[in-house]
Amino acid sequence: MITLTLITTCLLGFQDPAGLEHAVSQLNHCIGEWQVQTDFLKEDGSVAQSHDGTYQFSWVVQDRVVQGQSQIPALKQTSAILFYLREKSQEIEMVSVGADGKLWIMTGKTAEEVRYSQPFATADGGEAQLRFTRYNVEPDRFESKMEYTQDHGKTWLPGNHQIFTRKNPSP
Repeated sequence: MITLTLITTCLLGFQDPAGLEHAVSQLNHCIGEWQVQTDFLKEDGSVAQSHDGTYQFSWVVQDRVVQGQSQIPALKQTSAILFYLREKSQEIEMVSVGADGKLWIMTGKTAEEVRYSQPFATADGGEAQLRFTRYNVEPDRFESKMEYTQDHGKTWLPGNHQIFTRKNPSP
């Protein structure tokens, strides 16, 4: 019985090595300093306002935990960010907190570039959720979009679009 338990435990470890490799690659890619243009979008997708800012990321625990900071000076906005792998559940998670003290937790599968916030209450008493997607990934550039839903994922509306450009590109 002990042998069976040990084998089962080993087999239930990280079952998707490609997913783990992809997640570590995502974390490694974000290390460094980034110039970021953030476009806040209207429901029709047009730009309501655009602001420049910076993001910085560094390792806390190699290949597992990344710390970061984002700043948008025009909005007087600074946030602390933490990315980490949750191997047993095959998830990559990001947490972010700013001056308002609101802790955002976004979770996604290790093999994917999409993360979802936990559902949260809206001002009108409803419920909403955020979805973040990273795409057009190149060595020194990538894009991110944030969308939101107020109908449990039936429809997703645009929230923001970001273009990240590495400050010190690779040679």
